[in-house]
Amino acid sequence: MIQSDVTKTKSLGADLRALRKSRALTLSDLAEALERSVGWLSQVERDLSEPSVKDLKDIARILDVPVSILFGQAQSPAEETGMIVRAHARRPIGSKEAGLIEELLSPDLTDDFEMVHSTFDPGAVMEEAVTRPTQEVGYLVSGQLDLVIDGHAFTVNAGDSFRIKGKSYRWANPYDISAVAIWVIAPPVY
Repeated sequence: MIQSDVTKTKSLGADLRALRKSRALTLSDLAEALERSVGWLSQVERDLSEPSVKDLKDIARILDVPVSILFGQAQSPAEETGMIVRAHARRPIGSKEAGLIEELLSPDLTDDFEMVHSTFDPGAVMEEAVTRPTQEVGYLVSGQLDLVIDGHAFTVNAGDSFRIKGKSYRWANPYDISAVAIWVIAPPVY
């Protein structure tokens, strides 16, 4: 029999553990940075203790993620938890860039990769190039996007895909319509 209860996804602890590990931090490293005990952090990662709003803000700052990723556990039917992400229940993640809206398509951050839905507003620009210790593959669903990867400039169109493998990159959408991309990023960085 399938249950139809709506439950809160218990992924905060698992997501926190995945983020911590993706940054090569031990429990001790993060606990020390938070000025908390290893035991407390371990309980949070096992969903046995709930951190305060201040704790979540501190964790987000230390892990360099938007705090929204830590607040974003969506309500879902019990039978869908960890398997299905409905369009209305996507978790906003954001890269702090103006004109970019990012949502997590993966149910949580516990896989070896994450899927992200990105919408680049017309005129949006990533001013500073970034280099991440990741492998990223993107597929442009609609619009056009200018990319600079490792100093090489490209314009990608709807239907094109690209890969960024530990190289510096930046993007711009100087066009009149939004660009929408689906990214697969390994390991998860949000």
